[in-house]
Amino acid sequence: MVKGHKAADVIGGRHNLTVKLKTGKYKKKSSNQWLMRQLNDPYVAEAKRQGYRSRAAFKLIQLDEKYHFLGKGKVIVDLGCAPGGWTQVAVARNKGSGKVVGIDILETEAVPGAELICQDFTAEEAPDKLKTLLNGEADIVMSDMAANTTGHQQTDHLRTIALVEAAYEFAKEVLAEGGIFIAKVFQGGAESGLLADAKQNFAKVGHFKPAASRKESPETYLVALGYRKKQ
Repeated sequence: MVKGHKAADVIGGRHNLTVKLKTGKYKKKSSNQWLMRQLNDPYVAEAKRQGYRSRAAFKLIQLDEKYHFLGKGKVIVDLGCAPGGWTQVAVARNKGSGKVVGIDILETEAVPGAELICQDFTAEEAPDKLKTLLNGEADIVMSDMAANTTGHQQTDHLRTIALVEAAYEFAKEVLAEGGIFIAKVFQGGAESGLLADAKQNFAKVGHFKPAASRKESPETYLVALGYRKKQ
């Protein structure tokens, strides 16, 4: 069961004792580094304590603390929903009302209060399946999708931006007047066209990097508020 969340600065500011591996659990140095990072990450520990499926849940919580877009009765689309942390937060904030639908290419364990599809969002039929589940307009389209990384930052950025653009076009089709679009992007400067279009279609557009996003990560979040729906 998901418990009440703690503020981002409280979790991120904890000074825990560093956990060290006596011997390398994995042969690859990178795998051991990942394990060390997980063991010493306060957000990983807090996610486990509160019942969230991933530390990413706190990214959405912090985005909401900044922009105040979640709440009772919202109709929400969660793109790239696996393993379900964002979906858990969205359902909890809906307080038993509204609707949450999600999609991911990976299988996502059911989240009570949400309808989830296991499919590649870029598949031709995927958007229509989501629209069928929605059966109307959405208040929020949020995307934590990212392409599988190659290790080359610029390539990873461009591949993720392609996903963001697909999510953005979908959002313009389903968002209600005043709706909100939030999507993960990688810092790299290749989204100028998308930003220009978003500024034409939303009242306010900006970027925000939650405290739960690791400092070394190039990820940030595009936040577009106040959709101007064209008649």
